[in-house]
Amino acid sequence: MKKILFFSNNNNKIIEIKKIFNKFNLKILALNDLSITDEPKESGRTFEENAKIKSDFGFNKTGIPCFADDSGICIESLNWKPGVLSKRFLNNFKNNQACFENIIKSIKKNNKQNAYFKTSVSLTIKNNQNVIFNGKIDGRISKQARGRFGFGYDPIFIPKNYNKTLAELSTKEKNEISHRSIAVTKLINFLIN
Repeated sequence: MKKILFFSNNNNKIIEIKKIFNKFNLKILALNDLSITDEPKESGRTFEENAKIKSDFGFNKTGIPCFADDSGICIESLNWKPGVLSKRFLNNFKNNQACFENIIKSIKKNNKQNAYFKTSVSLTIKNNQNVIFNGKIDGRISKQARGRFGFGYDPIFIPKNYNKTLAELSTKEKNEISHRSIAVTKLINFLIN
């Protein structure tokens, strides 16, 4: 069985990724399996750059083929931000609910509801050799936060052709359509072919 390192300390992401990989004969190692706690500074201006910084760091530290993702939400009413700063934007508020209320208020003001999630996955197999896989899901911001599944911005994001937020979908349903699963499925197809 091939081993591959997923460079993340985000337990929600690790669970989601392991579920996608379960169908294939690939063993996923996470940072906590190798007791790695240090992370590089995500100084990239794009999702691709940040993913590459993390996958290179993981590969250089362990010598194990490593992949990392960088994801975020881009919201029309915020001029397609926060983008690569999604996590920081969320952490600037006292809690997720306060952040969601801020976003919903901005949408009511300018009536622009569109949004999309994007993920870039970088795979490092040799020194400075990367393969990038992207995934994107279009949708809109809901009028209120709904649902108890998922994480991050999931409670306010309604995927196109759905009436439920990502947080109202089960992990299985979310993994069928999510930006992360699109990018990770491309990665898996690359690895098994």
